[in-house]
Amino acid sequence: MDFLKPRYTPMNRRRRIYEGKAKVLYEGPEPGTLIQHFKDDATAFNAKKHEVIDGKGVLNNRISEFLFQHLNDIGVPTHFIRRLNMREQLIREVEIIPLEVVVRNVAAGSLATRLGLEEGTQLPRSIIEFYYKNDALNDPMVSEEHITAFGWATPQEIDDIMALAIRVNDFLSGLFLGVGIRLVDFKMETGRLWEGDLMRIVVADEISPDSCRLWDIKSADKLDKDRFRKDLGGLIEAYTEVAKRLGIMSENEKVQTGGPRLVQ
Repeated sequence: MDFLKPRYTPMNRRRRIYEGKAKVLYEGPEPGTLIQHFKDDATAFNAKKHEVIDGKGVLNNRISEFLFQHLNDIGVPTHFIRRLNMREQLIREVEIIPLEVVVRNVAAGSLATRLGLEEGTQLPRSIIEFYYKNDALNDPMVSEEHITAFGWATPQEIDDIMALAIRVNDFLSGLFLGVGIRLVDFKMETGRLWEGDLMRIVVADEISPDSCRLWDIKSADKLDKDRFRKDLGGLIEAYTEVAKRLGIMSENEKVQTGGPRLVQ
C-alpha cells in the first residue's frame, strides 16, 4: 500500500480536478487517489453570502479527519485515507452520487420553516431527506421516485445510502452527546468506489461543523455554520470548541492559520 505514504507535491505543481465552494480536489500521488484541500471560504444561501474566515479550513480538515477515521474504524466505508497536513487529506477517488443526504433528528432550518415546526422540536424519529446537487436550481428536495426515474441512483443504491446514513447518524449522535453536543441534523454525500469490477457506496466529501447543526446541550448555543448564516459571529470560536470537546485540540491550543494556500 505505497499510496498511504505519498510524496508531497507542492500545490502549484498539481493538477486541479475540481473546485467547490469550500474545498479543492487535486490529482493524488497514486492512481485512484485525490488530495482534498480545505479552503477558508464560508458560504451560505448557495454562495450568495460569502466570506473568507482565516483558520476555518484547518478546523474542518481536522474535525472531518477525526470523524472519518472513527467511521473507518467501526467499519463504515468512506473515501478517507489520511490527513496530509493542516489543510489537506488523501482520499480515494469516487464517483460522486449527485445527492445531498440530510438526516434530521431535531426540527431546524428549512424543515422547521417548511412544516411550521418550532425550531428545537425533537422529531418523532430521525428523518432522511434527499436533495439534488445542482447549484443553479438551489439543490431542490427530491423523492426516491425522482432519483430512480432520472438514474441518479438505483433502488439498491438508495437502500445502501439510507443504511449508511442511519449508521453515521447513530455514531455521530452518540459521539457528540458524550461531549455535551446535540446533533440536530447533518448533510452527507456518498460516492461509488470501484475496486476492480466491484463497486460499493461509501461516505464522501466531509463531515464538519460546516455540514452539521450542532447545539450545546445545556445552553442550545449554536456550534456550527448557522453562526455565519445568521450573522451570530464567533464561527472560529464555535468550531474550535467542537474540536476541543472531541479531544482533537488541547484546551490551550490556538487554531493554526496559514499553511498550504491556493495559488491564484
